[in-house]
Amino acid sequence: MQPRPVINVEEFIGKTVGRRVPNDSGEALEEALKQESSSQTRRICPRGVYRFHSHEEADAWMERMLKRNKGGG
Repeated sequence: MQPRPVINVEEFIGKTVGRRVPNDSGEALEEALKQESSSQTRRICPRGVYRFHSHEEADAWMERMLKRNKGGG
């Protein structure tokens, strides 16, 4: 007995859910990526690896970073 394939490629798909039509060109994706990267000029926290002695210390550091970026001294 041979194992059955999980997906039958020749099978006709009778129903499609949703209205989204895939775009053939990647132009829309490139534009979205450009907009996303340009909007992220400031990050939540500086890049790098951070090590803390406790979760409380890490939480306090993250709160300081969030307040700094919101402009609330």
